[in-house]
Amino acid sequence: MRQQKQAFHWEKHGEWQGQTGDERRAALLERLRKRPGEFTSGEELAQELGLSRTAVWKQVEALRRKGYVIEAKARAGYRLLQAPDRLYPEELAPHLGGLRLGRVVFYRERVDSTMELARVLAEEGAPEGTLVVAEAQERGRGRLGRPWASPLGLGLWFSLVLRPTLVPAQAAKVTLLAAVAGARAVEMVTRLAPGIKWPNDLYLQGRKVAGILTELKGQADAVDYLILGVGINVNQQEKDFPLSLRHLATSLYLAGGERVDRVRLLATYLREFEHRYDAWQGGSQEDWLREWHERNITLGRPVRVNFLAEHFRGVALALDSDGGLIVATGDGERRVFHAGDVTLL
Repeated sequence: MRQQKQAFHWEKHGEWQGQTGDERRAALLERLRKRPGEFTSGEELAQELGLSRTAVWKQVEALRRKGYVIEAKARAGYRLLQAPDRLYPEELAPHLGGLRLGRVVFYRERVDSTMELARVLAEEGAPEGTLVVAEAQERGRGRLGRPWASPLGLGLWFSLVLRPTLVPAQAAKVTLLAAVAGARAVEMVTRLAPGIKWPNDLYLQGRKVAGILTELKGQADAVDYLILGVGINVNQQEKDFPLSLRHLATSLYLAGGERVDRVRLLATYLREFEHRYDAWQGGSQEDWLREWHERNITLGRPVRVNFLAEHFRGVALALDSDGGLIVATGDGERRVFHAGDVTLL
């Protein structure tokens, strides 16, 4: 793996009292946001942050290098004019009040794979809810190891470290639950209503707009950790997709005709997922499972299932108690698939 092992980057929203440069910049940004369109004096900022005015200026310059547009005016101070279209922790934090998920953020502009980084962090003891987010993935992948195009600054490519109390056989439900949260988040932010194809894909207008992966480490009777990986095509134009995918994939921009605020979409996803995940961990699954059935585009449809070296055709009937797909095959049997590649016919 080309990505070097990194230490945690702890950024807890609402608790910007640390001494790192990132925390000072976040605190400065928070104060500038409290007075939109207005100047705040360097002296006032220095007093509030416990810094010298020179240190304040250095943090302003650091924010500018990250793409923030900050105006400085003699005897008036500083004011924030524009934030960059980036998934910085300091951009995400104001949207996550009260959430557990995303309180620890590990951000990279480019990474091989957010799943790989999340796995490293989980092995080092990352707490539940640790978020790994990147502007681009060099080796993003979907199910069955297929490549996932993850261009810079145009989508959401992120992974979550989860430590649920369950046995591995139940883990498939996390994928279903995550798909429901994704569909709901997209609908809330864009008014588009994706359909869910079992087990992990979101579709709009007959094309794939998002995919979800889950990988776990555990024993027969317990899960050590589970990595949830999510990829959502957000603001790509047709030219941003490889030629081989243009007839198969779409983006929220292509489907809706408007650019989407990626920070807002990510925050909405985290909120929607946490709500359903906590309810499930508490023993309730009726609501999100009903949502899955309402949004699914698989049940009742003819399908082809590729599983290992075999191919099956039939009609998708229902889910079993562990989230597997029950298919009535042409030979009159009913088969249950907990894995495999499903094509709608």
